[in-house]
Amino acid sequence: MKRVRTRTWIIIGAAVVLVLGGTAVYVFGFAIPGSQQQAQAQSFDMTAQASLETLEQTVTTSGTLTPLVNETVDFEGSGTVLTVDVAEGQVVTAGQQLATIDTLTLDAELLEAKATLASAQARLADAKSSSSGSAADKAQIAADAAAVEVAEAGVDSAQSALDGATLLAPVAGTITSIGIEVGDTVGSSSSGSSGGMGGSTSSSSSSTSAFTIVGTDAWSVDATVGESDVALIAAGDAVHLTTDDGTTLEGTVSEVGMLPSTSSGAAAYPVTVTVDGTADGLFDGVAVDLEIVYESRADVLTVPSAAVTTGDDGTSTVTLVGSDGTRTTATVTVGETVGNLTEITAGLSEGDEVLVASFTPGEGNEGSTGGFPGGGGFPGGDGDFTPPDGGSFPDGGNFPSGGQGGQGGFGGQGSNG
Repeated sequence: MKRVRTRTWIIIGAAVVLVLGGTAVYVFGFAIPGSQQQAQAQSFDMTAQASLETLEQTVTTSGTLTPLVNETVDFEGSGTVLTVDVAEGQVVTAGQQLATIDTLTLDAELLEAKATLASAQARLADAKSSSSGSAADKAQIAADAAAVEVAEAGVDSAQSALDGATLLAPVAGTITSIGIEVGDTVGSSSSGSSGGMGGSTSSSSSSTSAFTIVGTDAWSVDATVGESDVALIAAGDAVHLTTDDGTTLEGTVSEVGMLPSTSSGAAAYPVTVTVDGTADGLFDGVAVDLEIVYESRADVLTVPSAAVTTGDDGTSTVTLVGSDGTRTTATVTVGETVGNLTEITAGLSEGDEVLVASFTPGEGNEGSTGGFPGGGGFPGGDGDFTPPDGGSFPDGGNFPSGGQGGQGGFGGQGSNG
């Protein structure tokens, strides 16, 4: 079932590196260097560098995978099936032999067509040689010439049918169904257009088709978007795709439909996305989450949102940390807040180091500029700070007498404590 969702900003390739006390590296997690005794006696500053990121405005929805190649293939001529050379589930290449039919009838039809052509050519030659130039003779010559053309087409058709006695796969893919067996009689009942190899033809009726071939190297996704989002997206927009098992793919919007369907009173517009390149392990009907990118901004200067403090007057500031550890307050202009990052449009440069948090284990929070994720605070009260072996906090672990730790990003803007 397709789920129509909303539009949002996302961060592409963000890897915010946080530094604790100038020594330990953090990537949205925690790692405490040194011995427990050193940790208990040392005050820690958690800092991060202002960095350039790519921000994307997206419409999110979901859909289902569909193979771009889904061919039904039949014999072009009539005959009795002599061999079936593939099995259901087998992967075939373009041009691979699928089956053959008896050519006895086809040979006879070709001989008959050639005889008809020879007779028509003889009549045309006689008409030309005996013509007196009268209007009646000219009309007869024209009629005989037309008969020759019809006979030539008959020969071509019979020859094509004979060539098609060996049925070849017009495309690469997986055989998903076989509708014939050795000994069956097949006829010229295909309603599709002739293929380019071995006289194969694509049929519109899967129930009577000799073979159905589904491609496994080219895919599309059928999805829908709401009426508030359809005007934002267009053919050519980039798409990030994620399957239920976590496989990530890239794609491109190939079509945006203008005729909506209505469900529960809400209009939903069809969108087709072509998956870029080739991907293994995909299956027809698999659910896929989509992020359709309709706006992208590169080289956006950002800092962790926890590093930004906004006063009652609306002024935003950050604390700059110098190479010698000195701190200075800088007024900044903020833009979008995306996930755990805030855009800085003025007041900072790439590489500037900003204070995200400061605390002394066992002695309480020393003026942190923001909280940990989930609303958690920093150590406070009289709790002891004891990192586990290996120097890392376990997921979901607690800071002593303080807030919740664990994985995740930094929360929203904090206030000076």
